[in-house]
Amino acid sequence: MDELMRRRVYGADHDDPDPGPQPGHVYRELVGGPLDGLLLDVTGWPDRRLREGAALLTEIGSYGAGGHAEYGPRDTDPRRWDWRGDTP
Repeated sequence: MDELMRRRVYGADHDDPDPGPQPGHVYRELVGGPLDGLLLDVTGWPDRRLREGAALLTEIGSYGAGGHAEYGPRDTDPRRWDWRGDTP
């Protein structure tokens, strides 16, 4: 858990003085693709959504500004979400 506490959370501003995870929140590690290494705050997400994954807005994917990077839970470790590709 200490390793996760030093990472930046998806959606945190680059100039945020504390862009890392917050106590009491639940996170998934994003693996691969444009958001590799970031943490996604999934606090309060229903089980169905946790099983499906998410399309996350990013400007650094294949489609540039307004594009999305799709991530979903890894079969062997649902705490890690693997990149599935980019979408417009």
